[in-house]
Amino acid sequence: MNTIITSIDKDNIDNEKIDIHANILRNGGTVIFPTETVYGLGANALDEEATKKIFKAKGRPSDNPLIVHIADKNDVYKLAKNVNESAKIIMDKFWPGPITIILQKSDILPATTTAGLDTVAIRMPSHPIALRLIERANVPVAAPSANISGRPSPTQESHVLEEMNKKVEGIILGGDCSVGIESTVIDITNETPVILRPGKITYEDLLEAFLQVDIDPAILEKNENIVPRSPGMKYTHYSPKADVYIVKGEENKVIEKINKLILENKDKKIGVMCLEKNAHKYNAQVISLGKDINDVARNLFKTLREMDKRKIDIVYSESFDTKGLGQAVMNRLNKAAGYKIIHV
Repeated sequence: MNTIITSIDKDNIDNEKIDIHANILRNGGTVIFPTETVYGLGANALDEEATKKIFKAKGRPSDNPLIVHIADKNDVYKLAKNVNESAKIIMDKFWPGPITIILQKSDILPATTTAGLDTVAIRMPSHPIALRLIERANVPVAAPSANISGRPSPTQESHVLEEMNKKVEGIILGGDCSVGIESTVIDITNETPVILRPGKITYEDLLEAFLQVDIDPAILEKNENIVPRSPGMKYTHYSPKADVYIVKGEENKVIEKINKLILENKDKKIGVMCLEKNAHKYNAQVISLGKDINDVARNLFKTLREMDKRKIDIVYSESFDTKGLGQAVMNRLNKAAGYKIIHV
């Protein structure tokens, strides 16, 4: 498959370039485009055959529903039934932005988009290229992350080109994604909203908007007895080729333990992920995740991919506080590590 690759400046969007890819979407093709969270692999959400192409390109399980992206809040009323007060609060307070709402789906959506469920996931991204593309395509765009299923999500142009070139009809390159992890997903079909996937819009943010918010227990721990409410959460995600371990405890003990593990595995190529302030304290190939939790979120996936480029065998990562955005970071890191945690 020949892929049309176009670079677009988010601060000076060329509509003629956008329209090339908008036409692909309208005509049943697939287009990769940047959002504020990660790059998305999009197709017309109303076109069953088009959405099938997403699953094929990614190798995505067919029971994992797609998030539908819109550029106009009013489109929610076409895609969903029973748009309740909780939906309106989120739309008013957080859209456009990195949060996805779950509602009862309308009949215009094919089963492939919602993986046969009677609900639909909808979000309005804040990235100007994403909004312009959806607007000019004039169709809702179903779009999961633009990577091979199970791999770290793409947050940079190179990630998309490495994995997805020649697997889709179009790719829009628009620079790095500013958030770096996927959107918060919240189920608002019942009286109490439930977070199914943590993201940039945090539990604390949502508590300010609602009197009560629950969290799916599957987010907080790995327990075979807990069935995640979000079908996608049961699958392996964000995994590099390296073996990833999280080392958790007091900072000094974590540093000491990681250095001990490095010595014990001299025959392996070791990588360490940590805060910038600790980068000089490890005797291995160190990649700083940044100064604070916002940096960590932005840099996590690209660092996991960089470890693979360096052919690292084992990655040891510092753990992070689960307050605020830290909950989303640790959710992704736990999955990347397969919940392999070393307590010190």
